[in-house]
Amino acid sequence: MYSPANKWPTFLIVAIGVFMSTLDSSMVNIALPFIMKDFHSSLNDTQWVVMVYLLTITATLLFWGHLSDRLGRGKIYTAGLLIFGLGSLACAYAPTLPFLVVARFCQALGAAMMMAAGPAIIKETFPREQLGRSLGLIGMAVSLGLMSGPSLGGFLLELASWRVLFFITVPLGLLFAFLAIRILPGPTQHHTGPLDWLGSLTWATALVLLCLTLTHASSSSWSASRLLLTGSAGAGALGCFIAIEARLPHPLLAMKLFRNRHFTLAIVSAVLSFMVLFGVILLIPFHLDRVLNLPPSKIGLVMLAVPSSILVVSPLAGWLSDYVGTRLISTLGLSVSTLGVFLLATIQTSTPPLIIAGQLMLVGLGQALFLSPNSASVLSHVEASKAGAAAALLATARNLGMLLGIAQGALIFSLYFRGLTNGLDLRDFTPEHTASFLTALHGAFFGAALTGLLGIAASWLRGNSNHLSEE
Repeated sequence: MYSPANKWPTFLIVAIGVFMSTLDSSMVNIALPFIMKDFHSSLNDTQWVVMVYLLTITATLLFWGHLSDRLGRGKIYTAGLLIFGLGSLACAYAPTLPFLVVARFCQALGAAMMMAAGPAIIKETFPREQLGRSLGLIGMAVSLGLMSGPSLGGFLLELASWRVLFFITVPLGLLFAFLAIRILPGPTQHHTGPLDWLGSLTWATALVLLCLTLTHASSSSWSASRLLLTGSAGAGALGCFIAIEARLPHPLLAMKLFRNRHFTLAIVSAVLSFMVLFGVILLIPFHLDRVLNLPPSKIGLVMLAVPSSILVVSPLAGWLSDYVGTRLISTLGLSVSTLGVFLLATIQTSTPPLIIAGQLMLVGLGQALFLSPNSASVLSHVEASKAGAAAALLATARNLGMLLGIAQGALIFSLYFRGLTNGLDLRDFTPEHTASFLTALHGAFFGAALTGLLGIAASWLRGNSNHLSEE
């Protein structure tokens, strides 16, 4: 246990880490069109600036959680702050797109370490009667990062290069890494179970191979046989991972959790929910930049609609779910979000930015109604001894959904756009390609909306039970 005297300094260190990781993620999304222009890169290549971040977090989050139980959560969190700050510095000076992608990988390693250790540090630092309040304040730090990212990023992009966005987190990361060394002590107890190295390796291998297959499915440089080989290898690695985890006494992923139907469908609907959200977040900035020719500051204001609605509605959603039940509120939220995506699939060149912001707000409102009740649903359907594993799995599902949503959106858009423009990429866009752009955008959004319908079905089919004992 950490010292109660240091609980608020400890809280500040964890909150700053959460704020930096969410701020960076939301700023980089709106910077993609400008990064593409600077490096004259394709959409398939440029999306890896975002995808490698999410892929790395998804692949390593469970591993860092296991490692923090053994080496100490304070050590893992401090190392995460330092790596994140140095990774940000490397991103700011990236001379090429591949260098930027590698630097983002380093950033993501630091972010994953903070995500894995941060909530556990808060749980150990605060007494039980203050735990809900402290975790709620951490949630506010998440919302603040998501809200300030688009507007701050848009403002900075209008004044300077996209590289400035990465400079912001460098001094914060390095300063708070130094403070963490002074304030966060080592643990009093260590977990002695063996690390699941084989499971970690096969999980990461499966994710990388499957993401490579998805992102290059529309690329002319990859043959059908190469895609088939990579996809088959990824599926094989995923099968090996499941087989390994089912047999180990201390697995990276507790497969026994999935015997609970309510738990399983809640996790599946979480993945599908974030696929919907990030399929939209990836492509809307390109429409605002390429088709509507909005300045970066206005792009940031339009994109602010999503996190602002999440910030306002999330507390209400949690309160409602306590009285109405998680199944109804979560399903209603996904329905509202999917409706917003269907509306976005009808936008034209004449659609005002204010209308687009309203549709984005509908997407965000639905996500807010879904997220808190669904998270509570997941954690209420596991034993107390498995709550940590369930929380890590929920975070992994969230990042996996983001990753798959970006891959799906980029794939559908690229297939449509290439087919309508005789093989051109988004980097070759000129005003005469506007009609093709809109057709491709509508196709990608309809794909996201269909994913939303699957999420609605999964959310509803989980059943009415709200307590472990009822399953």
